[in-house]
Amino acid sequence: MGPDIGDVFEVTAGDCTDCYCLDTGMYDTEEYGAAYILDDERPAVVETGIGTNYELILEALDELGIEREELAVIAVTHIHLDHAGGAGFLAEACPNADVYVPASGSSLLVDPERLVEGTKAAVGKQWEYYTEPKPLSEERIVELEDGDVIDLGDHELRVHAAPGHAFHQVVFEDPTNDAVFVGDAAGIWVPEVETIRPTSPPSDFDLEQCLEDVEALKAIDPDVFLYTHFGPRAVGDDADAALEAYTATLQEWVDAVESKRAELEDDEAVMEYFADTAELADVWGERKASAEAVLNTRGVLGYLDQRE
Repeated sequence: MGPDIGDVFEVTAGDCTDCYCLDTGMYDTEEYGAAYILDDERPAVVETGIGTNYELILEALDELGIEREELAVIAVTHIHLDHAGGAGFLAEACPNADVYVPASGSSLLVDPERLVEGTKAAVGKQWEYYTEPKPLSEERIVELEDGDVIDLGDHELRVHAAPGHAFHQVVFEDPTNDAVFVGDAAGIWVPEVETIRPTSPPSDFDLEQCLEDVEALKAIDPDVFLYTHFGPRAVGDDADAALEAYTATLQEWVDAVESKRAELEDDEAVMEYFADTAELADVWGERKASAEAVLNTRGVLGYLDQRE
């Protein structure tokens, strides 16, 4: 059995130290959404969830003995609300923390109206699990570019651009832990069944760029992937093999959607087909598995339109 919603546990994968993982209970689903805490000289939270359960992150800080005034860094891999939706709430509760955001998306966290509209269009009925994000003030934001480094003390977060999943995505390399906070650049890890699943939401999904991002992760060659969806995964010397498996899964997924579109010639029917045949209903529940399939199908259909 894995962690329950709200549980915070030490990451012991590989040689990780000072790193903790929290199940945020995203979409009321266990082992789907994670936030991480690095307990260092400058303590950091990496990823913030959708905002609905941000109090769980504050409770985790309390449990680890990190005062809210001590928190120095709130870092998000990209501005999709399942990663950055809690940033404004955490910033309000932790007054000395800077919020580190990829520069290309930072303005959408200052004025999130368009981000909310886009999220509602993308996630459909799943919006009921969200809450309106709290806008960030520009003074609290540190904009990130490829090559930047966030110094935490014994650890640092090295920023690598990874724009395939979304143009505003980065990943954070922690060399001390030989680990990478992969955001959505390496797929969705399902620890209960030890399988990797594709993630291809609208409207920025770009297959070719996603494959380039995988190559960038291979070059980093970490021992541990720290997935937002979900949890730590030790790969040791097999990082290339793990990433090749994701490449194959992603390519097969895009091919399947393209083939079904040619067969049915109706995009709504294509989404309905993949919703009805969604995998992992026994892990995430039928409703979440179906909604995930629709989201990812819609993203691939948009990519195919743009490619044409």
